Amino acid sequence: MRIPKAVLWVLLAAVVAGISYGYILIRRGFSTKDPPSLLETAIARAARNMSIPSSAKNAKNPYSATAQNIEPGMEHYADHCATCHANDGSGNTEMGPNLYPKPPDMRLAETQNLTDGEMFYIITNGVRMTGMPGWGRSHTAEDTWELVLFIRHIPQLSLEEKKEMEKFNPKSYDDDEEHEKK
Repeated sequence: MRIPKAVLWVLLAAVVAGISYGYILIRRGFSTKDPPSLLETAIARAARNMSIPSSAKNAKNPYSATAQNIEPGMEHYADHCATCHANDGSGNTEMGPNLYPKPPDMRLAETQNLTDGEMFYIITNGVRMTGMPGWGRSHTAEDTWELVLFIRHIPQLSLEEKKEMEKFNPKSYDDDEEHEKK
């Protein structure tokens, strides 16, 4: 069986494009200061989406989005997640912009369009080759489902809620010492 010339030319073009892209990446360096390219972003999202089992994607949150269920998720988020993701979900923190890839903006459709099951899976298992750790060993399922409820609530976060969250943000040693003196 003979391979048509058009297929060979397409394969050659793909190899040349791949080598060129690799060369550009190496010349640019591997700094976390630069945003990921569109190709890197597309590949990372596709890999993440393929790595979540369909049974996890289809999982439903057993808790309803009431203030009573959102509040513990808000407190937990402020204490555990805001260091990278910020209280408002923007990712604009001291640590967030220095990660590669940068933490997603939790307010945007890219996060809000994930199913509850996908969010639960990501929080529980983390995302490889990113700064997102898996919290399944230290968080209960209830903690994680409450976090999912709170993440859904982030786009509607009020100024009062943001202020309330500051009480639960981790404190440095210096902050604790100042607090003790007051």
